[in-house]
Amino acid sequence: MLLLLPPSERKLPARAGRASAPVDLASLSWPELAAARERVLEAAAAVSDDPAALGVSASLADEVARNGRWRTEPAHAAAKVFTGVLFEALGLASLPKAAAARAAERVLVVSAAYGLLRPVDRVPAHRLSMGTDLPGVGSLAAHWRPLLAPLLDALVGEPGQVVLDCRSAAYAAAWKPSRTLAEKVVAVRVFREAPGPDGPVRTVVSHDAKRTRGELARHLLLRRKEPDSPEALAAAAAEAFEVELVPPAPGRVRHLDVVLRGAA
Repeated sequence: MLLLLPPSERKLPARAGRASAPVDLASLSWPELAAARERVLEAAAAVSDDPAALGVSASLADEVARNGRWRTEPAHAAAKVFTGVLFEALGLASLPKAAAARAAERVLVVSAAYGLLRPVDRVPAHRLSMGTDLPGVGSLAAHWRPLLAPLLDALVGEPGQVVLDCRSAAYAAAWKPSRTLAEKVVAVRVFREAPGPDGPVRTVVSHDAKRTRGELARHLLLRRKEPDSPEALAAAAAEAFEVELVPPAPGRVRHLDVVLRGAA
């Protein structure tokens, strides 16, 4: 089982761990991505005084400015750097020892700045979205797509592998499984169902979906037995959530719909 996650827009505070060493690109998982990582980081640094270039508001100027200090900014484990809703619910730091060991191998974070990371990889806080067209690089999803394809295809292609895909659309664009691998990938959708005048009404959940995906990923990591098929994954998820596994279609990713009941 692999858990494919987006990064978090919210990062640890700038004051955290000032004595830590900066990022060492050669020490990160998949060092073959080092040149591509440096290209993105240098391009982001070149516009670190211009939040608009990254499609964010001036109120985030301090976060964007940290991109310009990537060679000196303190680096921390990605599990600590990402502090958003999904990662709060996932709670990597509080996992028991066996589950933490599984997370170190099974959790993969698709990153606009670094391509692909494991929770233990040490990186600095930064502000960069996969939906960005970065001057000098272009679309970050297009930049990473040909580089991530062979890495993720090899991992997903292993016998008995199944993937819980928790990425948002922007990050999903950086890697799309081939038709032969799609049946191994289960993308999570979250809906809320509430009574309506003509019967139950189901709506797509946005913000709370991040928390639900984090909670689901944590539940799967806490289990001793890892699922090895979409059906087994859905059965494991059903232990803690109301879920529906969409029937398979040739060459297409499966969907696991998590249904929340009642008003938000």
